[in-house]
Amino acid sequence: MTDQLQDTLAAAGQAKVLVVLEPAATPGPTAAATATIASAAVLESSLAQYFIPPGEQQIASLAAAAASSAPATRRAARAARAAPPAPPVRVYPRLGLALGIVSPSSASALEADPRVREVHLAPQPSLIRPIEVRAAKPKVQPTWGIKRLKVPQLWAQGVTGKGVRVAHLDTGVDGSHPALKNAIAAFAEFDLLGNQIPNAKPTDSGEHGTHTAGTILGRAIAKKNAFGVAPEAKLVSAMVIEGGQVIDRIIGGLEWIVGQDVRILSLSLGLRGFTTAFQAAIDALRRNNILPVCAVGNEFALTSRSPGNYDNVLSVGAIDRNDLVANFSSSQTFDRPTDPLVPDIVAPGVGVLSCVPGKRFAEMDGTSMATPHVAGLAALLQSARPDASASDLEAAILASCTRPNTMPQGRANRGVPDAVVALAQLTGAEAALVA
Repeated sequence: MTDQLQDTLAAAGQAKVLVVLEPAATPGPTAAATATIASAAVLESSLAQYFIPPGEQQIASLAAAAASSAPATRRAARAARAAPPAPPVRVYPRLGLALGIVSPSSASALEADPRVREVHLAPQPSLIRPIEVRAAKPKVQPTWGIKRLKVPQLWAQGVTGKGVRVAHLDTGVDGSHPALKNAIAAFAEFDLLGNQIPNAKPTDSGEHGTHTAGTILGRAIAKKNAFGVAPEAKLVSAMVIEGGQVIDRIIGGLEWIVGQDVRILSLSLGLRGFTTAFQAAIDALRRNNILPVCAVGNEFALTSRSPGNYDNVLSVGAIDRNDLVANFSSSQTFDRPTDPLVPDIVAPGVGVLSCVPGKRFAEMDGTSMATPHVAGLAALLQSARPDASASDLEAAILASCTRPNTMPQGRANRGVPDAVVALAQLTGAEAALVA
């Protein structure tokens, strides 16, 4: 048991924990959905002895806190109050994880259960919020970020993301925005307790999710607003943050994503500093052939966020249009043999124009804005070679990077990806000469 978990149990008398299950405890990623659900129900029932059921006071407190929030957050609070009583523990069989509240004595017994590999204090991640937001108007030409990555050269070859589904965990997405018309393949909303809300319509509890979604695959309107990297891809989006039991919502979203036939996940959230608590979830994504493209954080040099600082994600920092690493972009070196420096790469993340709810547009600064550029690039590559694995996409992007002299290696690592070179790396074709 970690010191942090012990301290929390001693101080509060209980703690929410994220449990990593042994592989034999769940049927695995290739099991049929019905078998997976049945296995989860059986495991929840047998593990319930270790967990404390959530009380009505918790639900009422969440609802009260959401009363003055955005409409989507209030709706999530109402849904939590109307939902059936939550089980003492939730099992996520595709991820091999469980979540629940334990007491000091039951925590020790839980750790000793042979079906349990590790028990962590459940992290409380947060949105990697933009440093600055400015209202903006659509432009005729592609955005500077799209041009910096040489994306138009792929469009000219007919590589536009068609046939690709990209996963997106964020504040949701405004499905009524003209730039996202017919762009959303699937949407899930999780209430403040982590329950999936039936028949939820694509909405955004803020602006962040719509903005990042637009950068991935926003459609041009009247030949303007060329800001979506993969404008013919489809979005698979879940509203999981902010508010409520954030870790329940995120883990629920990840579990849902694994069943949605995606190979790319754009993730602009995390916990400040380093924690291994997300590692099992990221490992599960990789086992399921999903590439996690993660923002490294906006807390300046010598910092980073988990899971953006893991060695098996594609972590992204931010640059500006002058080929300088943004001063807010996080970077950090770890004492490990594989991938010690994060971020892995950098991408346009300052003055990024995209859509926001209410049929509006805005420019935002942040590594959250750089990350969907790279997720969109991965979608373009997948559309060019549909059989490419998540690792193939990652390798092609990494191999395409160059680092200008204006970017110190300690801040930019491999540098900026090149869409033309990445496509050539993936397909084995010779890269076209680009002026």
